[in-house]
Amino acid sequence: MFDAILIEKDEDERRVALGQVEFGALDEGDVAVDVAWSTLNYKDALAITGSSPVVRSFPMVPGIDFAGIVTESRHAEYKPGDRVVLNGWGVGEKHWGGLSKRAQVKGDWLVPLPDGISMRQAMAIGTAGYTAMLCVIALEEAGLTPDMGEVVVTGASGGVGSVATTLLAAKGYRVAAVTGRLNEAGYLKDLGAASIVNRAELSDAARPLNKERWAGAVDVAGGMVLANVLSMMKYRGVVAACGLAASMDLPTSVAPFILRGITLRGVDSVMCPKPERIAAWGRLATDLDMRKLESMVAEVPMKDVIETAPRFLKGDVRGRVIVPVSPDLS
Repeated sequence: MFDAILIEKDEDERRVALGQVEFGALDEGDVAVDVAWSTLNYKDALAITGSSPVVRSFPMVPGIDFAGIVTESRHAEYKPGDRVVLNGWGVGEKHWGGLSKRAQVKGDWLVPLPDGISMRQAMAIGTAGYTAMLCVIALEEAGLTPDMGEVVVTGASGGVGSVATTLLAAKGYRVAAVTGRLNEAGYLKDLGAASIVNRAELSDAARPLNKERWAGAVDVAGGMVLANVLSMMKYRGVVAACGLAASMDLPTSVAPFILRGITLRGVDSVMCPKPERIAAWGRLATDLDMRKLESMVAEVPMKDVIETAPRFLKGDVRGRVIVPVSPDLS
């Protein structure tokens, strides 16, 4: 038996609780991992609260991230004792996830944890930080350089936004951090933001084109926020879009694309191919200031995860939330 958060549902009710699960209940997979650290993300909050049908099969262990130590392996790339990290692949949605002391997954979903990153730091980064790195790489691949102008980051006080702000600032980009919580301005400036933008400025109906402001953008919001960002991009600007925290809709026009030649790059972290994952984690090991990462982190014990989840849906979470599952393994 091992501890896990379990979501159950039958015809009459939906239940979420921290309890004991039998080893035999684990999903099939060729690698077994003792989980040291996990995280709490927006998607996990949706799963735990049932606010969105993220989970469609029951019972389910939530947790789209985990870092831990391989205990058994039938996969050629892994052996007992290896440190590994997992992000996405439907884990915590379709397959039992990381808010559990034990996981059993496909080895192809795992990434060897780079030297220089502890398992705790791996989860401080988590899917949010790994997604932020994918966004930065997308901007670079599109040809964006610091001398081209300011880069705007929406949802800057959240997990993706906090890490993106830190990574971009460290590379010499001037970052405009968008937030609806102006009391977080000091926190964002400490991460490297050069200016703070009130989210309200980007919340009204977007004109097809507005005054050019930004050379690049990382957007986690979608909806009207992204529509406004697109309308304010400089000629040949590039936007990396990775989220829908505001809306799945995109009420815009073709004007920014055909009159300013801007690029909209979609960034998916869930099914991202393994070579790109390894590259992103390698960059995080060298590019991310771990002292600034620590300033983003709040720890929540397993027993408090369920009551913490609704705070994400209220927009009341700053930076990253990590969960010590078996921290003595670290």
